Amino acid sequence: MAEIIQRDGTWEFDGSAVRITPGLHRSVPLFRQTYGEIVVPLEAVAGVVHEPERRGGRLRMLLREGADPLLRATGGRLPDEADPYRLTVDADRTGVAEYVAEEIRRALLLEQVPEGPTRSYLLAGPPVPVSVRSSDGTVSFDGTEVRVDWADTSNRIKRASGPQVIGLADLVQVEWLPNSGSESGFLRFVTRETLFSRLPPARDVHALDLWGSARRDLLTALVATAVTARLPHPSARAAPTRDGHGCREARDAQETRDAPEARETRDAQEAWDGRDRPGVVVPAQAGHHDVLLRRLRELGELHRDGVLTDEEFARTKASVLRGFD
Repeated sequence: MAEIIQRDGTWEFDGSAVRITPGLHRSVPLFRQTYGEIVVPLEAVAGVVHEPERRGGRLRMLLREGADPLLRATGGRLPDEADPYRLTVDADRTGVAEYVAEEIRRALLLEQVPEGPTRSYLLAGPPVPVSVRSSDGTVSFDGTEVRVDWADTSNRIKRASGPQVIGLADLVQVEWLPNSGSESGFLRFVTRETLFSRLPPARDVHALDLWGSARRDLLTALVATAVTARLPHPSARAAPTRDGHGCREARDAQETRDAPEARETRDAQEAWDGRDRPGVVVPAQAGHHDVLLRRLRELGELHRDGVLTDEEFARTKASVLRGFD
């Protein structure tokens, strides 16, 4: 057993899992206190580092890619102080911190835990139901449906649309960005029908515009994580090659077998990507085509990731092309 207790929280390692409990001190961010205790199985850990400083330091846990729905939902955008896998260490406890880190590293070595991506979530995420009141309204998730009730300060378009209810089966992904300072954030629920609808969050009835208290609005990451944990794992959408990375030859072969349209979309994507390359000449009237290429690129990515079936891809692509005739 290896344990370190700090004002910031407690890490307890029993050889098979690290139990992280947030501290109760008022300096501990609201998000960490609300998220609560996290049990990280050893197989989800990629590594642990102790970062000493003049007046103490910190412990930082690194998780394997795809192991944690929280990291997937927030995309590494959580502020450092709200990161539950970061523990501030007092100067007189640096020896204990290094001991805990070394014990975890030794266990990783003995158990031969791989550092590569996981094929399923190894952490459960927040329990449901979960409900958060933000600056734009209240968002709730019961495990099967997301419900958004707009605040009196929400855009009139949103208030006129009434409460929004989105079934989990209709969701493709969740997009989350925290607000900070003068920059607003958002929590967006993307469905198959809104794949290409990118309205500003203030007017998007499937998005909450986060512009108020950063401390309070940060809690929307709880809902984003709870929903993400119940969506298909990213590994279910990808078809990596033996080295873990896609290669053009393998992708070409797959596209030839399954969907000839995918190759056309990729070529359009590459044409779009080449706009800023030296020697590439873009016609002055390319603005119209740029939008088309961008949409085809997004569509191709969704098809390659398995979000869209071959039939849905072909139908949606035809619809996009008709819109640009």
